[in-house]
Amino acid sequence: MKNVQNISLRIRIFIAMILLIFLATILIISVTIYQYDEQTKEYNVSRFGRKEETLKKEITIQLYQRSTVAVTTENLQTIFQKAIYEIAFIHNLEISLYDLKGNILITSVPFGLKDSIPKNLSTLKVSQLKSSTNSRVFEIIEFNKINIETSYTYILDAFANRIGILKLEFNQDNSAQEYELKEFLTRLIIVYFFMFLIAIMLAYFLSSYITRSIKSITDKMKRTRLNERNEKIVLNSASAEIGILVEGYNNMIDELEESAVKLATSEREQAWREMAKQVAHEIKNPLTPMRLSVQSFERRFDVTDPNIKEKLKEYSNTLIQQIDVMSSIAAAFSDFAKMPKPKKEKIEIIGVVKMALDIFIEDDVSYHPMEKELYANLDKTQLIRIVTNLIKNATQAVEEKETPIIDVKVYCKEDKIFIEVSDNGKGIKEEVEHLIFEPKFTTKTSGMGLGLPMIKNIIEAYDGSINFSSKEGQGTVFTVILPKNIN
Repeated sequence: MKNVQNISLRIRIFIAMILLIFLATILIISVTIYQYDEQTKEYNVSRFGRKEETLKKEITIQLYQRSTVAVTTENLQTIFQKAIYEIAFIHNLEISLYDLKGNILITSVPFGLKDSIPKNLSTLKVSQLKSSTNSRVFEIIEFNKINIETSYTYILDAFANRIGILKLEFNQDNSAQEYELKEFLTRLIIVYFFMFLIAIMLAYFLSSYITRSIKSITDKMKRTRLNERNEKIVLNSASAEIGILVEGYNNMIDELEESAVKLATSEREQAWREMAKQVAHEIKNPLTPMRLSVQSFERRFDVTDPNIKEKLKEYSNTLIQQIDVMSSIAAAFSDFAKMPKPKKEKIEIIGVVKMALDIFIEDDVSYHPMEKELYANLDKTQLIRIVTNLIKNATQAVEEKETPIIDVKVYCKEDKIFIEVSDNGKGIKEEVEHLIFEPKFTTKTSGMGLGLPMIKNIIEAYDGSINFSSKEGQGTVFTVILPKNIN
């Protein structure tokens, strides 16, 4: 049913017209056969009736002009002893005479055809003749394409008294009529075949003509675009219905242009709002670890510590790294608010990830590198942003745990680098898992929901991928996969 509905209007009109012509052809042929058959039957019955009337006159002449005996039932055999054969031959009929009880008196059936000699009439047949309104019973029996027409009437004397029963039988061979019918149908079918071919061509051109205007409208609609200038439809000749459709489409184009202008303005405003939120979020990301670094430095600062210079340098490098991130964001925002473009440089992954983790003072963050050294062509700043964002999400997920656990693993398989960040936090509900990387979606009471979408874009910019597995109440594992791309 669905495939039928997908058929074009032109094809539907074409098929409908062909079916109508085909059904009309079948109907005409059927009516022709029926009418020819009825006319043949009517002609045969009428012909038999004429023969019957003529033969009755012959019998009357034989009874009253040629007979020398009294006209009674007992004398019918004597009266027609020889004449019955002559009359039957002239009129090509089989004649049988019966008494009023249905007993056979005489018949024209030749003696050599004894098996065909009529027997006495049945009581039912005699009863039917008596109850007939016109004192006549007529019946037709078809046998081997031959119609056997039989009539039963009374023989009357001069005073209209019934003295016998006359049976007339005529074998009508219809083979000639059937042959004529077949010849006629053959010619008719040939004519209709050529008419059908012509009808198919006419149906094709008519369906194409009818749907031409609709196709023009459809082509225009397919080329209609919201952000482009669309042309109106101009049809020189079209029906009233198509004209209404064209007018509606042209009005829609006018309204679409107005809507496009309003939408473009709205989209620009929305884009700037989203960009402002995104930049604010990106700037906020390095500020948090900077704040934590300063607090840690303040709490652990000891003038008498012999390694104070090394520690100071380490904290300075951490702050400088985060400041560089902020500077790159600010520089990119000045260039039409674009996020920093990914750079590729050979960096040592194990050390960069450790540098990103050093800003977190939580004791529950454990680092498990599977390699001593691991090099890849990536952007150091972007990699720090990825790890920092995932650790922040993990620390927020384990806030309510008595014994929070956050594990960071780095390992390599073939030409891929894997960074896993797992926690034993509250996990992610199954019904919102498909929204995790959607912009502005967040499961936290604060935040804009831009962190994961942004790092996903960063990772995909390096032809990498990020996925996660989570069980509610047990924790979540985020896995970042990045290509090494070492040349």
